[in-house]
Amino acid sequence: QVQLLESGGGLVQAGGSLRLSCAASGRTFSGYTMGWFRQAPGQERESLTAITWNGGNRYSAYYADSVKGRYTISRDNAKNTVYLQMNSLKPEDTAVYYCAASAARAGWDKGSQYDYWGQGTQVTVSS
Repeated sequence: QVQLLESGGGLVQAGGSLRLSCAASGRTFSGYTMGWFRQAPGQERESLTAITWNGGNRYSAYYADSVKGRYTISRDNAKNTVYLQMNSLKPEDTAVYYCAASAARAGWDKGSQYDYWGQGTQVTVSS
C-alpha cells in the first residue's frame, strides 16, 4: 500500500514556473517507478514524465514530447518525494496533475500500469 499526496499547484501566468511535489507514504517507495500525468477538461489523461531508481544515486528519467525541455522530474528517496519542475508554462498546460506509482519499470507512459494515484493538484496557466 502506497499513498500519494500532490501539492504545489496553483495559478500562474504564461511563461512562469511551478514546482509540484508528491509525497509518498507506505512501503518500497525507492523500488517504484514514479510518474506524472495530467488531465484537462474534455481530454484524455496524458502521460508527462516518469523516473526510476537504478541503485545508488543513479536514476533514469523519461519525458513526453509535449513537455520535454520544459519539465524536469526528480526524486528524493530519503524524503519519499518526487518533484515536477515546470518552466515556460503555457495555457495549454492547464490541467489537473496527478502523481502515480508503479511497481513495474517498463511502460512508464502507460497509466494502466500504475498501481497508486494521488488526488491531483490543479494547475492553471493564464494569459
